[in-house]
This record gives sequence, C-alpha cells and structure tokens, in this order.
Amino acid sequence: MKRMNSIEQSFKVEYTYKLHFTSHLFSSENTLFKDVLLNYGKGDNTKILFVVDDGVHKCHPNLLDEINAYCNAHDTIQLKDILIVKGGEACKNDHNNVTAILKGINGKSICRHSFVVAIGGGAVIDMVGYATAIAHRGVKLIRIPTTVLSQNDSAVGVKNSINEFGKKNFLGTFAPPYAIINDADFLTTLEQRDWISGIAEAVKVSLIKDESFFNFISENATKLANREMEAMDYLIFRCAEMHMHHIAKGGDPFESGSSRPLDFGHWAAHKLEYMTNYKLRHGEAVAIGIALDVTYGYLVGLIDENTLNHILHVLEEVGFNLQIPLHKEIEIDQLLAGIEEFREHLGGELTITLISGIGKKHDVHEIDMDKMRKAIIMRNTIGKEKVSC
Repeated sequence: MKRMNSIEQSFKVEYTYKLHFTSHLFSSENTLFKDVLLNYGKGDNTKILFVVDDGVHKCHPNLLDEINAYCNAHDTIQLKDILIVKGGEACKNDHNNVTAILKGINGKSICRHSFVVAIGGGAVIDMVGYATAIAHRGVKLIRIPTTVLSQNDSAVGVKNSINEFGKKNFLGTFAPPYAIINDADFLTTLEQRDWISGIAEAVKVSLIKDESFFNFISENATKLANREMEAMDYLIFRCAEMHMHHIAKGGDPFESGSSRPLDFGHWAAHKLEYMTNYKLRHGEAVAIGIALDVTYGYLVGLIDENTLNHILHVLEEVGFNLQIPLHKEIEIDQLLAGIEEFREHLGGELTITLISGIGKKHDVHEIDMDKMRKAIIMRNTIGKEKVSC
C-alpha cells in the first residue's frame, strides 16, 4: 500500500461586528439594544445574562431597574440574570471572577445562541470576554464599555484576557464581540483620572498613524481636560475608528506576527502597572510609557527636541503626570526587564514601536539599554520640565 504523506487544508472565516453610538441605552424610548438583538435573526425570546461592573452600579444606582424594565417591555428578550462583579484591573487577577461568570452561563442555560452583555470598564470587558470565549467554545458577547479607555480602545478590539504569573494579559483569546454599544451617558460620572486616562490611547494611535488627529488633540487638549463632551465625542469616534481599521486592514488581526504598533508605549506601561500594584490606571501608565519611548527616541536621534517637547506638553496639558514613580536602581532594573518580558509576550523577535515623527511609525528590534536607562532617569528627574540635553 502506498504511504500517504500529508493533507493540507486552508479556509477563511469572515468576522463582522458593529460599534454603535448612543445615549441612555436602556431608556424606554431607545430601541437600539432591542434592534441589535433582533438583527441576530434567531427569533423571539433571546436569553440574556448581564454582567455589570460594581463601580458602574454605584455610579448609576438605577441601572439594574432600567435593565429589568427595558427587558420586561420587550417580549423578544428573556432576562436570565444580572451579575455584579468587582471592576478595575484587580478583577483580572482573580480566577474566581471568571468562575463566577462561567457558573452564571452554565446555571442560566446560556447557549451559543444566547448573549452575555458586559457593562463596565476595560478590565471587566476583558475578563467577561475571556469567560464567554471559553464557555461552549464561544458564547455571543455584547460589550457596553463605560469609560473613555474602553469606548475608544479596549472594547473595540478582538482581544479578551486575564492576568497570570504577574504578567498582564498572560491568559487570553481572540474572539470578536457580536457588537459594541458606546453609551455617552456613562462617561458623565467618571472620575477625572478615568476621564483623561483613555485620551492616552488616542494620543498613541495618532502618533503612529495620523498627524492631523494628533493636531486635533493638541488644539483641544484644554477642552478635553475640562470635560467638554463635543471634543471627547470626536476623540472617541476617531480613535475607535482607527483601531478597528487597523484590526481589519492591518494584515494581522490575531497578532500572529511580532509587530504590534498599537502597543506603542505599552512595554513599559504593562510593567509599571504591575510594579505599582495597579495603582496606576492603564491609560496613566500608557501616557508614561509614551513619554519614555519618545524620550528614548530623542536620545537615539529618531525625533528632534521640539517634537519631543510638543508631545510631552500635550500629554501634560491633558492632565497626565509623566514622572515615572520609581526611586531605586533596582526598580529601574525591574522596569528594564519588562523589555524581555515584552519579547516573550510577542513570542519571537523583539519588536518595539517608536516614532520617527508625528504620525510616522518606526519599529526597532534592538534597544540600547544604556540610553533607555538614561531615558528612564530623565523622565524620573525632569518631571514637568522640558527636556534639554
């Protein structure tokens, strides 16, 4: 009998999901949520399990009643339960939170034609997304992000994750949501730190992709810091649009390669979050990470002093403190170790995105550790002063 050598097969799977913008999603006059479910086309009595961030629940004490009333008013929706989970990055450090979601999915008979609806900040969205992706090999997820950071960045992508072994997003999946719904009303109760935190991701994507968008942020930095909604609405829309376009058109939606431009500023950000026991918000850490990497870029000759100081000024005008909260040599060594951890996370060649100008991405595969150490020290000692070497 002739020996068979191999069988090869290839196939493509198309993903489609929509990002909707609204306000007061669960008011009786707003039909968007009902319409999103009906578009799935499975008929009446769609089973829904809600998972709500406890911080959102505290800031919007009528939310659960509104959800109940909304679902009761539409006989196409079968509300199975509403779970409250602790928000913030800490929710991604505890496997019990994932277990609670899985128990809810199992106990309430949520199947692959049912929906889990996650309402909360980016950490809760990540954690719930991970749970839904591994339940039944994938339960349909609707994300309702409630922070600037989640509305313009984390909730519009295809990644879900929790933390493990002291490493951010060590466990995770790529699983697109069925839909994302941005409700601007949730932003009105944010603390100022959370309001500005998400602006860091907009600065990030503008610096690597779109000079005109960075100019918008620069020209509107004071309005953004003062919580003017019209400026924020545009920032969220444009930032989300650019992230979704990168996922769809960037050629590597599930990050199988080593180049991840949307992680600009993130190698240091992830390490700083862990080293500060997540006292730094993700966006605050990203702002520091951007400041560090553009300072390094200046030291190695990628950008000039005026460009560096312009970027730092915009971040500071928005309200970010760019001083790295490290004080000992051993802490600097720990932060620098984050570069190797980042390479491990990439799973291959080290690729760190820098910029050679505003709107000009520049990938490097080696880091001059002496100059990066100098950049850390400069960011540690200069604070809000302008850089001059």
